[in-house]
Amino acid sequence: MEATEIRLKKGEPIDRALRRLKKKLDKEGTLKELRNRRHFEKPSEKKRRTLRHR
Repeated sequence: MEATEIRLKKGEPIDRALRRLKKKLDKEGTLKELRNRRHFEKPSEKKRRTLRHR
């Protein structure tokens, strides 16, 4: 997986740059994948979750 990167614009506040980074991570699905990998999930649980969210 490649690292997500944003460039700070000259004079741009840090909070605005963080907001852009979060939007980009959300669009790529990086945060969602990170949360899913936080704990081990048994294959049967994964299957149940995917069938439930269709």
